[in-house]
Amino acid sequence: MLGQLARVLIQVAGIVVLARLLSPEDYGLLAMVVAIVGVGEIFRDFGLSSAAIQAPTISKGQRSNLFWLNSGIGFTLAILTIVLAQPIALLYGEPRLAGICLVLSSTFLLNGIATQHKADITRQLKFRKLALIEVIAPAIGLAVGLVSAIVGFGYWSLVLQQVAIPLVAAILFLQAGRWVPQWYDKTESVRGFMKFGVNLLGAQMLTYASRNADSVVIGMRFGPASLGLYDRAFQMIALPLNQLNAPASKVALPILSRLDEDSNRYASFLLRGQSVMINMITPLLAFGASVAPAAVTIVLGAQWTESAALFQLLALGGIAQALSYATYWVFLSKGLTASNLRLTLVSRPLIVLGIIVGSNWGVQGVATAYAVGLLLNWPLGLWWISRVSDAPALGMFFNGVRALVVYGIAAIGTHFVTTSLLHFNELGTAAVGLVIFLAIASLGLLWRPFRRDIAGILQLRSLLGRRK
Repeated sequence: MLGQLARVLIQVAGIVVLARLLSPEDYGLLAMVVAIVGVGEIFRDFGLSSAAIQAPTISKGQRSNLFWLNSGIGFTLAILTIVLAQPIALLYGEPRLAGICLVLSSTFLLNGIATQHKADITRQLKFRKLALIEVIAPAIGLAVGLVSAIVGFGYWSLVLQQVAIPLVAAILFLQAGRWVPQWYDKTESVRGFMKFGVNLLGAQMLTYASRNADSVVIGMRFGPASLGLYDRAFQMIALPLNQLNAPASKVALPILSRLDEDSNRYASFLLRGQSVMINMITPLLAFGASVAPAAVTIVLGAQWTESAALFQLLALGGIAQALSYATYWVFLSKGLTASNLRLTLVSRPLIVLGIIVGSNWGVQGVATAYAVGLLLNWPLGLWWISRVSDAPALGMFFNGVRALVVYGIAAIGTHFVTTSLLHFNELGTAAVGLVIFLAIASLGLLWRPFRRDIAGILQLRSLLGRRK
């Protein structure tokens, strides 16, 4: 828990301080590149880290072969990014993007080298060691970004930060892994891992496309400044999502994989884990949306006030995404990556289409389409897993509905009071709004099923830390 708190503080510090040192255009330039070349990170992993974590057994030879596969893919993607640097700049009509692509290409090789060492640490359930590395790397990356921004490097400070994090992480993961890969051994088959990875890769590719189509469309149609405003609102949503989902998934997936043969224990752990996740993320995003203008000004500064309306729309999408995390756990822990791919082939292209259509109504149209698409994707995913597994889809659905009802009412009430009845400065609005939100949400404890869900939060330490 301390490691997770430290990561959150680092992320918050980066968002708060750098937003005051850099402009929306600086962030927009980086977001333009990341939206496209970031897809390479999915290819670089190729689903092999999840395959290694999920597998019941893995030999030293197989582990080494996977290391060379990930490293080779990372090297190939680095070269490909260098080759495509100029075409990407031409696509956006922004020559500065070519240099950014060249520098960011190194991250593919760095992440590729560290992939299987990180997976091995996760597989062994050494979560304290994993947490320490995931605190040190972003802390050093933030320091690099801050110093660069202070001395006037502009958007390059963000680029250097993006390179520093995987560089430090790769060094630490290789040292902590305490194993040296053997040469590639053809007698050690990794076909099963590749099959798992290919199906997962397809689903991740489509998911990535739907999650980043908004940035590409905004960058091409409205320019880096508009994209920068959208990107900061998006990152304010992504911070709690990533910082809570990533460590929870690293714990939940190996445990659920081992409980797959015991349906009762599997369902119990899954529902408890989902309940904890949604009852931490949903109130945070719902409250933020209810006082969005004040929240954006406090966190990012006065120059980012145009991001407030975008933040409100994207918060709905973030909540829907949090509701869907447990569905993804089911697909991976049960090895249903082919089924996950089929679901993604149905759902994600519709989100991309919605984003393209929504762009006719400006940046807010894009945000609305993205949020609505994610919200509709949640019940579709639950229906899908109910058809292909014995996971408790109905229980997962009602877990989400209870959170939506309670925190939705609290958010609407808070927004009404702070905008129509009371008028304070930004800090006053946030403080009073928090009291009102908590007061309204606490009434939900009168609802017995919701009260039971909240009791599950007391098990958070067990979820994240009982297996070290």
